[in-house]
Amino acid sequence: MNWIRKEESKVKREVLITGATGDTGRAAVKESITRGLTVRAMVHRKDDRSGALERLGAEVMVGDLQKIDEIRQAMEGTCAAYLVYPVQPGLIDATVYFAQAAKETGVAAIVNLSQRSASRTSASHACQDTWIAEQALNWSGLAVTHLRPTYFLEWLLYPWQLPLFLEEGILRLPVGKGRHAPIGSEDTGRVVAAILENPTGHASQTYPLFGPVEMDHDEMAAELTKALGRKIVFENISINDYATFLEKKGLPAYVIQHFEGAMDDYQHGVMAGMNDNVERLTGQKPMSVGEFARVHLDQLNPSLTSRTAARPAFFPTSITGENK
Repeated sequence: MNWIRKEESKVKREVLITGATGDTGRAAVKESITRGLTVRAMVHRKDDRSGALERLGAEVMVGDLQKIDEIRQAMEGTCAAYLVYPVQPGLIDATVYFAQAAKETGVAAIVNLSQRSASRTSASHACQDTWIAEQALNWSGLAVTHLRPTYFLEWLLYPWQLPLFLEEGILRLPVGKGRHAPIGSEDTGRVVAAILENPTGHASQTYPLFGPVEMDHDEMAAELTKALGRKIVFENISINDYATFLEKKGLPAYVIQHFEGAMDDYQHGVMAGMNDNVERLTGQKPMSVGEFARVHLDQLNPSLTSRTAARPAFFPTSITGENK
């Protein structure tokens, strides 16, 4: 199988990208336009983020993945579509609506953002739901490609990590000696765009996606220390203490329950592993922890006067790359 992209035809392909203002969605829009695709970007609302997509050349359409008629309208005239849904209730409904709309509109290929920890047996309700959503897409008979990325590098920037701990030199998570190869949402978005451009050969495939190096969190702290030029130490905490902390920070109960189950999975090796799928699918190696840190120095090493401005004003609710 030749995984590097090829021109399928001289006809310009029109594709739908949902979650287009989220982490992977933005990257997928940008890369798809770079590849010469015509992009319809589905967003929750018009704002500065959607305006940036329009300036890139995307057609922006407001829509709700819980409303099948709005999904169908967004899909009309497209040949391939990207599905991403945040860690919140409603994934299975949204997935079934998406599949039905694709069948009604003749969409030829779907790229589904799943997660590495999708599992029928996980204690996390979100991991179970993600696995069932994969099965529903498979039952649909559509040409579907599932992407299962490991944890995103963007976790380093999230409000419950950066302003409270990383700015003080602490990488704090309940992961024990578990390992994974962190991946950037930008690299995941490039994979999405590559498959949307040329889905031939990818139907019925499930691709685990990893960054370039598998590591534990002591090793991650060491790489961050080198990249940031200041000492970062890893602090392991219990899952219960982490859940209590997240509850105090106002995260939804569904998200907290997911983290409890997913972190237990992590400690038992579920996120471990390595491959070169990102490079095979896109022709470019994924970003490392150190490279990500250097790109985001303004946030990870903020000055005293820019600390407030550097902090996100929202709570991301997804490990799959979409922010509300």
